[in-house]
Parts: sequence; C-alpha cells; structure tokens
Amino acid sequence: MFFQPKILDCFSGYNKTLFAKDVLAGLTVGIVALPLAMAFAIASGLKPEAGIFTAIIAGGIISILGGSRVQIGGPAGAFIVIVYGIVERYGVSNLLLATAMSGVFLILMGTFRLGTLIRFIPIAVIIGFTNGIAFLIGLSQIKDFFGLDIDKMPAQFFPAIQTLYQAADTFNPIALGVASGSLAIIILWRIFQKYLGHLRHIPGTVIAMVVATLTTGLLKLPIDTIGSRFGGIPSGLPHFEWIPISWETAQYMVVPALTLALLGAIESLLCARIADGLIHDRHNSNQELLAQGLANVVTPFFGGMPATGTIARTVTNVESGASTPIAGIVHALTLLLVILFAAPLAKGIPLASLAAILMYVAWNMGEWKKFIDLKQFRLPYRITILSVFLLTVVMDLTVAIEVGLLSAFITFIYRISSLSRCEIAETKNFPALENQQGRIDAYRIYGAIFFGAVKLLEKIEENLPSQTLLLDLKNVIYIDTSGMDTISELAHLCKVRNIRLVICGLDHQPYEMAQRSGFLDKLPQDCLYPDLISGIAAATHS
Repeated sequence: MFFQPKILDCFSGYNKTLFAKDVLAGLTVGIVALPLAMAFAIASGLKPEAGIFTAIIAGGIISILGGSRVQIGGPAGAFIVIVYGIVERYGVSNLLLATAMSGVFLILMGTFRLGTLIRFIPIAVIIGFTNGIAFLIGLSQIKDFFGLDIDKMPAQFFPAIQTLYQAADTFNPIALGVASGSLAIIILWRIFQKYLGHLRHIPGTVIAMVVATLTTGLLKLPIDTIGSRFGGIPSGLPHFEWIPISWETAQYMVVPALTLALLGAIESLLCARIADGLIHDRHNSNQELLAQGLANVVTPFFGGMPATGTIARTVTNVESGASTPIAGIVHALTLLLVILFAAPLAKGIPLASLAAILMYVAWNMGEWKKFIDLKQFRLPYRITILSVFLLTVVMDLTVAIEVGLLSAFITFIYRISSLSRCEIAETKNFPALENQQGRIDAYRIYGAIFFGAVKLLEKIEENLPSQTLLLDLKNVIYIDTSGMDTISELAHLCKVRNIRLVICGLDHQPYEMAQRSGFLDKLPQDCLYPDLISGIAAATHS
C-alpha cells in the first residue's frame, strides 16, 4: 500500500495501560521539547514562538502520518546553521518559502520511494557534517553564554570569530554565571538522575531553565531574557498566513530547499533507525519522508521553521514508555496547552540559560570519540570525515556534503577496482594447456568489470594469442555498460585478427548484461561454455 501511516497498525492489542504510558511519555517529551524548541528558534535567528509552533504543528503531523511508531518531530539542532544562514542572506519570508519547497522535495522523495537511498550516504560523511554542525551550534551560543554585546552574529565562520574577538571585552559576568550554573545543573542532573526516583522523568534542561528563570526574576539580574529581546511569546493559537511566492525568489531558494530536504531526510531516517533498535520494530522510510514533507509544507504557513525527526526527544519518548504515535500527538497537545495558558511565564527565561542548553545539546549531538579513534581507520576514511567537518565549519553544509560524497565515491571506485583482478590460467591446474602455449591463452577474471576496472581487459588486448583466447568470467559478479563495451571491443579485435574468442562461466548479472547489450547475439554458437574446463576441452579439440 502506497500511503499507510504507522498509526493505522498500532492499535492491535492496544489497551488502557498502553494508553496511559503513551500519555505520560507525551507529557514528558512535551516538557523536554519546550526549552529546546525556543532555543533552536532563537539560535536560528527567529522568534521563540517559531520553534514552539513548529513543534506543535509539525510534531503532530509527523506523529499522525509518519512511518515510525515512536518518532518525535519538530525543530532540530541540525537545522540551526542552515536556517540562520538563510535568514541572514534571504530573510525570514524566503526561509518560509524554502521550508515549503523542501517539504515538496521530501514528498517527491517519498513518492518515488527514495527513502532507502539515504542509507547509501557513507557514515564518514554523516559524522563529518554532524560534528561540524554541532561545533557551529556551540560557536553560535558563545554570544549569549558570555553575555557579549553583539547586535547580530555573522553566519560565516571567520566573520563570526572576528566578531566574537572584537566583543570579548563586553562579556557579562552575571550572564556567564547563569549559563555556567545552568550547564552544571544539566550535567549533575544527568549524573544523579537514576537516584532521583520519580523525579528522574523530569529532564535536566527543564530544571536548569526553571532555576535560572526564578533566580533571574527574584534577584532582578541585568541579563537578556526572552521578554527583553523578543517581548515574550504569544498566548494564542498560530494563525494561517499565505507565503509570498514568486519565481524570481523561488529560483534562488532551490539550493537551500534541497539542502534542508536532504538534511531533514537524513536526520529523520537516522532517528527512525535508532528508534527501531530501541523498540524492535521496523519503520517505513518512504512513509516517513511523506509525513516529513507534508509537515514542512504546512508549518511555514503558520510561521514555523523546518522540522525533522529529533533523536533526543525520540529516545526520551521511548524511555518514558511510549509504544504508539499517540505519545507524539500528546507531546504536541502539551505544547499547545503551554502556549494557551503559560505563555506569559516565558518572558523571564534568560537567554544565557538557553545558550547553556544548546551547548549541552551540541556536545551530545557530535560524535567526538570518532575523531579520537581516527588513527584506527584507513587514510581515505580519515580524509573524508575531516574534510566534511572542516568544510561544514568553514564554508557550508552543501559544499561539505558534495565534497564528502565525491571523496567517498572515488574511494569506493578505487577499492572495488583494486579487488578486481585477472590471472593467467596456469598449466599445473589445466594440463590440457601445457602444449598450447602461444596458440591458446586462458584468463580468469575476478570481481567486477566496470568503468574503473576495464584496464584488466585492455592488458589482455596487448598480448593476444595466435589462435584462441579463453575468458573465464565465473567469478565476475558485475559488469556495467563500460565493461560490456570493452568486452565487445575485445571480441571485435579478435575477429579482425582471426582469433577465436571463448567465453566461460557467464552467469547471473553478467549474463543478463551480455544478453541485453546484444553481445551474445554476435557470438558464434560454439563460443559460450559453462566453465573453463569445458572451454579448454572444446578449444583443444577444435
């Protein structure tokens, strides 16, 4: 079935106990999502409500229509760097357009069943850009963590470093104290969480935000808060607004939209795979892409930002006992209730505390141990992961992924071509060839005959025998169009020189390729044998 949300398959054997667990998990994840949604939006150059609206609308759509039982959708840290760059360069209105366009691309990816192709992106590329994004998130939060007097942080790495250096003497020790205290609370809460009984379900990020907000309000600390910078968050429902669309602007948004779509697809499907391992289930990748696409098409019309599957909130959802998408729906409803009844309380949240939360998220987001273990891997792997990381930090994610994929592609071709080899059939293994030297040459080819390994056949062309050439292709697992063309050229050369060509062991994919290309039709009937032994026997008795 083409369109089959996972929620339709989740109610067999569903009961009150499972429902209660889903509701509790949804409430927990909703509380976890509140500070993260606001922090991600602010770090992306948007108002805090953009993150909350996204978590409500996109989170609900992804849970209702998604291909995973427990995935939680919403704004993600991975998008911060890209979204901030789009906002700085093109403005918020064009970000909304790019988000909607990325949703269309995701829908097309799901429709054409391209979900499984995401798995072909090498892990070195994924680790490289994930660590690069995590580094940039941490860099972007230095401003609020230290309370620096900076009007607007540049999106590019070197201008950002220069801006931070020039504003270093404006740091606010009180903001630094609040941020450091918030970070300490989060870390200590995580360490001692297992000893806290029922309180362990409350995330440390929420505790840190509440403590920092109360401390700032009671002591009237002179630091930036959501209220002082953004005027708070609205206490009403998000309202629908048409996005201004024109071809003049849309054509410039294609590349940013593709970047958002690709990153969203990778992030959501990686998250879904992690969730599969936790609940021992299997997600529908194409259905998940459809849900992600629909969420990103709808959310911008309500002032939202790009959304995807979120690993931290999904893991929290599973650990809290969730088993169906009902938990994700409850998570969205929880945030909606917060908007309706507790929005005024958000005014006092200090930005330094949110910066500390994002610093913690960035640290956990990166796979820093992989850098320490780099010496265990081959040089091409190290080059790929480091180049993607550095290009993500210094240039942008699009260039990093392109270079990373190109590097992985070249490495793959080299490795596969090095595994392909050609050996002369030795007379000790085939005594019938002992008295046929110069008249009959037999070669055994292993691996794949593709555009990166056609040199194997070119070497044979340089040393053709006088009467018969035998090629044993029994151990060839793959032949591409370039390989088939090279074999055809070899056959033509043998025909011109009046040399008999015998093909042995052609089977499975190579046989199908030879048939489709018309190569078999050009061969005489006595030139195709099942193995090298029968081919040698026919050649020596002809």
